[in-house]
Amino acid sequence: MTTAQLVSQIKQKKSFLCIGLDVDLNKIPEHLLVLEDPIFEFNKAIIDATQHLCVAYKPNTAFYEAYGIKGWQALEKTIQYIHKNYPEIFTIADAKRGDIGNTSTMYAKAFFNDLAFDSVTVAPYMGKDSVEPFLAFKDKHTIMLALTSNEGAFDFQTKKVNDKELYKHVLETSKHWKNAENLMYVVGATKAEYFKEIRKIVPDSFLLVPGVGAQGGNLQDVCKYGLSKNIGLLINSSRGIIYASKEKNFANMAASKAEELQLEMQAILKEFKCL
Repeated sequence: MTTAQLVSQIKQKKSFLCIGLDVDLNKIPEHLLVLEDPIFEFNKAIIDATQHLCVAYKPNTAFYEAYGIKGWQALEKTIQYIHKNYPEIFTIADAKRGDIGNTSTMYAKAFFNDLAFDSVTVAPYMGKDSVEPFLAFKDKHTIMLALTSNEGAFDFQTKKVNDKELYKHVLETSKHWKNAENLMYVVGATKAEYFKEIRKIVPDSFLLVPGVGAQGGNLQDVCKYGLSKNIGLLINSSRGIIYASKEKNFANMAASKAEELQLEMQAILKEFKCL
């Protein structure tokens, strides 16, 4: 999927919501557990109920790998279901991969070719040759960790190197890598005060923003400093939507929570004259 196609979908749906499909069998409704593939059935219900309210789905691969081959098969079925029924939806493999060049190439093939994800998250710690293999794929996007929403982000990411925070070095350096136009960045919503500085470095890049909702991030603050001329934001919510209920109407309750965010986003897009 191209960036232009993603922007078009955002404007059409008046939403820049990404829903995280992080399935924990201990948290899904009990009536699904008797089914042959409860993970996929849970995802399918959530997707069908929310697809008109969001522009992206983001399965965190750890929640599938934890269940072995059955979990991986459920992930594959989930992505195939999205592509077949809702091909306009942007798909993100939240895998946080990153290794030496030939290994990164294999990771990229796994997510881009085999599973046909539109994008994958990667860690930049090993530098250019660990990220560029992902960037080589046409119309695929590499979403690089820049400033994350967890408490440990302050251990390294905000430390100063030559009087500049490390995350700024990461952003500035990555702009010069081959096929850098295929880069997006992860920036946590709980770091809303940093968005102004980040936009000085990457004014037009899309930012994937976790941390709104359960982690305490504020959507208004993020948009105030993070919106770009092409909108440039994907706001992720996982637990706050998919675990809104454990009853049989769980999908409808998830849709209600997604709609709350979508309506807030619609108002923001109008306020900032992005529509």
